[in-house]
Amino acid sequence: MTPSSSSPPSLRPRIVIIGCGFGGLEAARALRGAAVDVTLIDKTNHHLFQPLLYQVATAGLSAPAIAAPIRHLFRQQPNVTTLLGEVTRIDVAARAVHLKEGGHPSEPLHYDHLIVAAGATHSYFGQDAWATHAPGLKTLDDAFEIRRRILLAFEAAEKEPNPARRADWLNFVVVGAGPTGVEMAGTLAEIANHTLPGEFRHIDPASAKIILLEGGARVLQAMPEALSQRAKEQLEKLGVEVRLQARVTAIDAEGLMVESPATAGSAGANSYQIKSKCIVWAAGVAASPLGRHLAEATGCTTDRAGRVVVAPDLSLPGHPEISVIGDLASAQSHAPGHEPKPVPGVSPGAKQMGRAAAANILRRLGGQPTQPFRYSDYGNLATIGRNSAVVDLTSPAGPVRFSGYFAWLFWLFAHVYFLIGFRNRLVVLMDWAWAYWSFARYARVVTGIEGQPSVAAAPVSKTPDKAQP
Repeated sequence: MTPSSSSPPSLRPRIVIIGCGFGGLEAARALRGAAVDVTLIDKTNHHLFQPLLYQVATAGLSAPAIAAPIRHLFRQQPNVTTLLGEVTRIDVAARAVHLKEGGHPSEPLHYDHLIVAAGATHSYFGQDAWATHAPGLKTLDDAFEIRRRILLAFEAAEKEPNPARRADWLNFVVVGAGPTGVEMAGTLAEIANHTLPGEFRHIDPASAKIILLEGGARVLQAMPEALSQRAKEQLEKLGVEVRLQARVTAIDAEGLMVESPATAGSAGANSYQIKSKCIVWAAGVAASPLGRHLAEATGCTTDRAGRVVVAPDLSLPGHPEISVIGDLASAQSHAPGHEPKPVPGVSPGAKQMGRAAAANILRRLGGQPTQPFRYSDYGNLATIGRNSAVVDLTSPAGPVRFSGYFAWLFWLFAHVYFLIGFRNRLVVLMDWAWAYWSFARYARVVTGIEGQPSVAAAPVSKTPDKAQP
């Protein structure tokens, strides 16, 4: 039985949306009140506020604070049907998608218009075996696994009598100094220096070493150079060891190999090992495999990251019934009087693409021409730690850039504002207020401790990303 066969067939246009990240959510909301039938498909039953996912991974917030059930979000939008499932194939000729059900392909779910917002997944630059030892942070499952590894690393160090092996457990390495990596490293330093001291008897958590590796010349490379330098200084003030132009060449259960440029007097690149039992991967993302599938099915092109190159109105060339948005789209902003510019892979871009794709579908249904996508850039922001953040805003009067305590307050209230639901905002504010005054993190619950081999050998999930701001 197909998902749509439980009710009488509708004569209204059928719109299928794949993925309920920021883009898919906004696209479905933009179709509220329209005379269309929307089917929203996602691999999970919740929409995730991914920018705060690192807070779950570091025990600062519980999962319900940053996630909302998809069905609850659309309970008052009767033209939306939500389905829990994984799309395995898109039949472009038949205008149908196939879902995985019980290990077997389902009957097709037909559409008149399709919006693909499947997001992105971790990229290990061809070294997928590294995922076992260095999980990325894209889903709640990832956050739970990273939280488990962090907390159990301290527990293992408490029981380890050998000083050298104890140091390996207390070496925490974050690979990649984008917003996620910077936020993870700064929060890990706070946990080691403020949250855990006094709770152990054989180790000093403050002796933990937090190392942030970045292959480029500076952290937060999307930020202006001055703010990037300020972020590095704030990280180092928290106790994070920042190593720039450090390229990871191997990762295993013992740690990772790093290659840095040759120094004066050396013959070649400097290669060395960092022993660590807890590594977090924040270095790269790749588009969902559905991008390659679409390229094979439609003949469209993809970029080096596997993102689908879309037309100015976000549709696929030659297939106006299919739109691709969010992290899966290689899109450009077409502002009047300006050269097209690439749209960054951040949540405001995904939200705006979702609304634009929905509006263009309604224009097609009304016999009107579609409009090219225009991205409004509001700027970038990232938190480094307690009372530390950097903000780069776009305004009519020019860029507004600041850092430190007031940037941290701005970051806090901006993220609370964009959270889904009043309850989520209230819970996050209460948790953050208590953590600010007490340094406590009470979401420190781990499971699956007995019978597990080692923290570094635990499995890691790889599922599509939700765009971040």
